[in-house]
Amino acid sequence: MQRFINNPDDLVDETVAGFVKAHRRLVRLHPENPRVVLSVDAARPGRVGIVTGGGSGHEPAFIGYTGRNLVDAVAVGELFSSPTAKSFADAIRAADGGAGVAVLYGNYAGDNMNVKMAMRMVGKDGIEVATVVANDDVLSAPPVEREKRRGVAGEIFMWKIGGARAAEGAGLAEVQAAARKAVDACRSVGVGLGPCTLPAVGHPNFSIEAGTMEVGIGHHGEPGTKVEALRTADEVADEMLDIVMAEHEVGAGGEVAVLVSGLGATPVNELYVLYDRIEKGLSERGLSVHKAFVGNYFTSLEMVGATLTVMVLDDELKRLLDMETASPAL
Repeated sequence: MQRFINNPDDLVDETVAGFVKAHRRLVRLHPENPRVVLSVDAARPGRVGIVTGGGSGHEPAFIGYTGRNLVDAVAVGELFSSPTAKSFADAIRAADGGAGVAVLYGNYAGDNMNVKMAMRMVGKDGIEVATVVANDDVLSAPPVEREKRRGVAGEIFMWKIGGARAAEGAGLAEVQAAARKAVDACRSVGVGLGPCTLPAVGHPNFSIEAGTMEVGIGHHGEPGTKVEALRTADEVADEMLDIVMAEHEVGAGGEVAVLVSGLGATPVNELYVLYDRIEKGLSERGLSVHKAFVGNYFTSLEMVGATLTVMVLDDELKRLLDMETASPAL
């Protein structure tokens, strides 16, 4: 294992420590919980707080989206593991400015369980909490069972839209509705070309044979729906776009936001090659790209591959997407 690691058991704490030091103008560490990262602006009196959380190894998600007009507090879990209920509860308390807290997170069993436990814990403090669970990963469940789908890179749009609506001074129900609207407008798919390795394990947690690609792969290496021969970048981009657009009901003249994220080990120039073809495909459908994000936005350690997220926009989503923000990742 060729990695910059001290003790694997300390990797997450050392990651958070270095992150907070590097971005001290934007974030700070919770004074009592080293697994909670806060915006320097949190809590904002009279405004709805925004909280998220998830396992480490996806950097810059989740901690990188802490900042002004975005996420107020992030609960940090071990590699590919949910944060504890206590960390979620501490994040909620730290983000509460008296107007309630929106917890916006991905659809994973551990996160669902621990957020529910945290809500009961902070309920004793009189803090009102509303949740939105991202489920934008198209191939992780059929459309009739969308509630079972995983949350992937579409979570970034959920945080951006929810954080912007809170910054406008909206109430808790309005922030929740805006974040839910963002999730409902997103469809995502991932393609994996190579596995990743958990440092404490020392070997890949799954395999992808040379010359093949796994379509529909999850951020933790969850199996995709099919394994295919690796094709050209244009062909892969076309397939990804066909998958997400098959579920979007948008006609010619519509506008979208596009996010192409590497999974950790994909060169950024290859992501731009994918994006070039993706925008061409959208244009051929009569759609225009209002805003594009290309880079490592939601990774999976050193996995080789990419995810595509397309969010269909209306005037409200455009306004909130365009709101100025400041965070390490966005």
